Amino acid sequence: MTPAAAPERTSSGARGLVPVPGPRERAGDRLFRLIVTGFALLTLATVAALAWQLTRGSLGTWRAFGASFLWGRTWDPVNDVFGALPFLYGTLVTSLIALLIAVPLGVGTAVFLTELAPRRLASAVGFAVELLAAVPSVILGLMGMYLLVPAVRFVEPSLERWLGFLPFFRGAAYGLGLLTAGLILSLMILPYVTAITRDVLATVPRSLKEALYALGATRWEVVRGVSLPYARPGILGAVFLALGRALGETMAVTMVIGNTPRISASLFSPGYSMAAVIANELAEAVSDAHLSALIAIGLTLLGVTIVVNGLARLLIYRLERPR
Repeated sequence: MTPAAAPERTSSGARGLVPVPGPRERAGDRLFRLIVTGFALLTLATVAALAWQLTRGSLGTWRAFGASFLWGRTWDPVNDVFGALPFLYGTLVTSLIALLIAVPLGVGTAVFLTELAPRRLASAVGFAVELLAAVPSVILGLMGMYLLVPAVRFVEPSLERWLGFLPFFRGAAYGLGLLTAGLILSLMILPYVTAITRDVLATVPRSLKEALYALGATRWEVVRGVSLPYARPGILGAVFLALGRALGETMAVTMVIGNTPRISASLFSPGYSMAAVIANELAEAVSDAHLSALIAIGLTLLGVTIVVNGLARLLIYRLERPR
């Protein structure tokens, strides 16, 4: 017979008997807590250091222009006149176009993969989605230049003919512009929306769906009444994660947006984004004022990203809060 094991010490609490670890286990738990706390603080310190460095490097611009830098329309490095509004406009418009295209496609693809597709087809499509996420942005930019730009240039006259009553679809057919940049961004964020939405839909309890099927509901009614409402916080998180990727994308957008610092209601017109102007002009910034303005745009982009993520957390919290 084996000797009886020593009784484990326990303590009573609100949730019943809880094992009390021995001294060696307590020391290990303490070390583990310190390590993971250090990792978390390191992440916060990295973000704080980045914000501090950007603020420090852009002080000259804020002193010279103040908050008017954010709504100034002129970008003239020769005369040291800088305004970030064209870049803010280009970034937000292209990101909005990308979301309008990628979110319905991504959510629809995820619903197909989880609710309708056979196992083999779902595996093949899921692999293709993950592969698209791994394609470097410069490759997508090349595809945009040689395939998407000619296609958009061909389609834009038809869009103006049918939708020209709207100011968004007027102007010359350049091919390079806000519309093309939004399309290439939609390809880049589509895998994020699809993959995360698919994983969230896979967590919907089967019992809820079977209960609705038992009441005679169709598959569409089950998706609309159970799957999508249950997965709504996760889908919203996927959308904001994709938006964060779209806001910060550089190479692909730089290659197809046209790189013209102006504001136009037409989606056919060339534009500029915050990330693109930094990538294009940082190596050529010879004056301190020009360099400071570019760093100020970087700080603005960081601020926009923080605001977007903060709104995402707030919306998800409101959705998950019990009513």
